[in-house]
Amino acid sequence: MFTQLRHFNFYVIFFLDLILFSAALFSAYLIRFEFILDRYYFAQVLSLLPIVLVVKATAFLFMGLYKGMFRYTGIPDLWKLCKATVLSTLVLMAIILIVHRFQGYSRGVFLIDGVLAFLFTGGLRVFIRFIFQKYMNTGTESAFHLFKTSKDFNPVLIYGAGSAGEKLFREVSENPRLTYRVVGFADDDKSKQGRSIHGVPVLGGVKDLGVIREKHKVKEVLIAMPSSTGRQMRVVVEACKACDLQFKTLPGLSNIIDGKVSVKTLRDVSYKDLLRRKPVELDSDKIAGYLNDKIVLVTGAGGSIGSELCRQIIKFQPRQLVLLDVSESGLYHIQMELKHRAGYQQYSTVLGQIQDEELIESMMQRYKPQVIFHAAAYKHVPMLERNPWQAVSNNIRGNHVMLEKALEYGVGYFVLVSTDKAVRPTNIMGASKRVCELLVRSYMGNGTRMMSVRFGNVVGSSGSVIPLFREQIERGGPVTVTHPEVTRYFMTIPEASQLILQAGAQGKGGETFILDMGTPIKIADMARDLIRLSGKEPDDDIEVQFTGLRQGEKLYEELITEGEGIVPTMHEKIMVLKADGDWDGMGSQEVFRQHLLDQLQNLYTVASLHDVQGIREKIKEIVPEYEVQGSTCVL
Repeated sequence: MFTQLRHFNFYVIFFLDLILFSAALFSAYLIRFEFILDRYYFAQVLSLLPIVLVVKATAFLFMGLYKGMFRYTGIPDLWKLCKATVLSTLVLMAIILIVHRFQGYSRGVFLIDGVLAFLFTGGLRVFIRFIFQKYMNTGTESAFHLFKTSKDFNPVLIYGAGSAGEKLFREVSENPRLTYRVVGFADDDKSKQGRSIHGVPVLGGVKDLGVIREKHKVKEVLIAMPSSTGRQMRVVVEACKACDLQFKTLPGLSNIIDGKVSVKTLRDVSYKDLLRRKPVELDSDKIAGYLNDKIVLVTGAGGSIGSELCRQIIKFQPRQLVLLDVSESGLYHIQMELKHRAGYQQYSTVLGQIQDEELIESMMQRYKPQVIFHAAAYKHVPMLERNPWQAVSNNIRGNHVMLEKALEYGVGYFVLVSTDKAVRPTNIMGASKRVCELLVRSYMGNGTRMMSVRFGNVVGSSGSVIPLFREQIERGGPVTVTHPEVTRYFMTIPEASQLILQAGAQGKGGETFILDMGTPIKIADMARDLIRLSGKEPDDDIEVQFTGLRQGEKLYEELITEGEGIVPTMHEKIMVLKADGDWDGMGSQEVFRQHLLDQLQNLYTVASLHDVQGIREKIKEIVPEYEVQGSTCVL
């Protein structure tokens, strides 16, 4: 209680409250006796005043009404004030009853006095908050804010008339550093249109943005839809672009809780907002069933998918996490993140190549992993078109080694991270991943649950187009797109990793799981969106330049090959291709596997000679749907 006595503001407000207590008592007598106060009642007021001041001041101190920062007075403070005035009124009435039995005193005076004391002291606190919100500057700037006119503020519209929009309005109104003036809200909910929030009207929906812009001279839209879907966000963004309105968005609640952004942060719309998908709902019990207290190996642990897999896996408390990668820097970064940011200590790092049989043998002997997530692979299409022997060595041979060692050491689960480029491949990278899928299928049913998980592009991963586009925009352009009609599937890194874990829990062996990638997006549209999100105008400020399809690149990607039987699973975002059992007409799995291994030995021999054309021909024999394209490979 006494810590409040150290602050100068306490004495100021305490003194003002004493004046207001006195004013409330005098006013109560005047109101009760119709503004005629004779000598008897005047003397009664003077005799009561010291008692009233002592009782009310004590009640206010007891209720902690001088501890708060009055510039932030809110409903809880007013409720506490109400309880203090009621308490003090009851105490005063008890004193008068005990001492004078209310003889010569009006009970109505004390009731009126209590109401007036609440109104006067509450009004003082609300007035202080109003002054600070309206005029006072809490930052380093001077009080020039007081003299600004409406011309000094940028008229903005808040899109979203829900709780997020209301919080954003209060922040804009209360923060003197923000030169925004909210002219209204917009929302597609018909029940909200025509109503108001804090006196500011809800002017219409997304179709009315053009009219609102003209009528209210709006220059910018602040989008307060943190829980919206990607489709909803795209509709609003497209409407803003059509009306030539700038826009920003409120960060999502998950980011706020994680501490990645402040609740008061207003940021530019990122492409993840336009891509926004519903959060993945995981069957945590099933995932924990095969990861909890297990030794888990992640290959390619320093890469985009591998590192996110590690972040997700440690949530299920494995006994040990083994990290394998050929990149020293990537392996170091995920190691430091697990140790210092996540506080996870039960990890081991192995620096080396997956095709190094002696290293993998030694690692398997030492750690004896029970679950393997095989994410290690070269994935850059043009690079592998020029260096196809590396696709054979790292992607195919590396996967082959990992599969054989998984079987030899009785690993319970083996999950291959594949790609949509494996479907009717037109490039070496996709064809190599298709061979990996065939290898997984050929080794199934030998005590290890082996499965493949196939998905498309991942936003923000190493080598994806978005980091490249951002870098080109920062340089002033041009932004290079291969073809105006090229489309790709996209999902976020965490979503892809979570679904990989979920697919692993569902696999029985031999399946190829397909992740729900949503709707394919035009790369050219993505480039233009990112330019606009950077505050520039495509083709005016930043040129979009079409360079032609790269070697081995498709106009569009597919997730299944024609004739593949796809069926849903118990998880809404995961589908599965089951092995058909005919083993490509070879009669049995053993014959199929031996035939595949013979073909692979021939492929490894040709790859060791760096024979580009020979590599393509051998892969074509293994993957007949592979569409071989010409190459200009120079060593």
